[in-house]
Amino acid sequence: MSFKNKTVFVTGGASGIGKDCAREFGQLGAHVAIADWNEENGKSVEKSFIAQGIKAKFYPLDVRSYDNVKSVVAQVIADYGGLDVAVNSAGLGGKHPYKTAQHTLDDWDHVIGINQTGVFYCMKEELAHMEKSGKGVVINIASIAGMRALPRQLAYVASKHAVIGMTKTAALEYARTKIRVNAVCPVFTRTPLVEGMFEQKAELEEALLRTIPVGRYGEVSDISNAILWLADEKSSFVTGLSLPIDGGQTA
Repeated sequence: MSFKNKTVFVTGGASGIGKDCAREFGQLGAHVAIADWNEENGKSVEKSFIAQGIKAKFYPLDVRSYDNVKSVVAQVIADYGGLDVAVNSAGLGGKHPYKTAQHTLDDWDHVIGINQTGVFYCMKEELAHMEKSGKGVVINIASIAGMRALPRQLAYVASKHAVIGMTKTAALEYARTKIRVNAVCPVFTRTPLVEGMFEQKAELEEALLRTIPVGRYGEVSDISNAILWLADEKSSFVTGLSLPIDGGQTA
């Protein structure tokens, strides 16, 4: 598997799944464009990657702003001459684990703005360029919460269901133009997002672990490996897929 001289754009690339898959793409020869709202972490990741011999550049990005998304995608294309792979990994959960009637408007607006609208903004710009070039791969980070219920996480569940729907729709729209659109759906994975959830409610860690048949939480490498396969030519017949990476939970 090689991505030599391919341009890979990763949102949410300063931590968690985004950071790990960006590093893996870079180690396989890609030019990696890391985008994230956290400039301090983003610049640190860029510096670390370059020290490892990875061709990387950080771009500050708030995916809630269409103008920001449009300008960053345009800048990546100007810097590297194109866009081959886009991984839309920026995402977060709500601050409060409330039932639907108590769900706060702030949580709803914030989560939907990043996880759902942000993915739409990114896909809109990424696919516009890929359609002009006649090729490309988009991989969205959804969740098992896009395939099932997750009580007390209404906005998160709604946003991830939307990501799966957008993935399927775009996959059909662009299937005849050599552009593939897929999603991965991780179970609870050891990322800052999940660790933060456990900090809010410590008893969740043991309770949720019991729901995963293989008996462990996901690691970021489990997700990155799937992303790399979906981006590679070895999966050239795969589009519109929402791939559960869940230790058997959805089964």
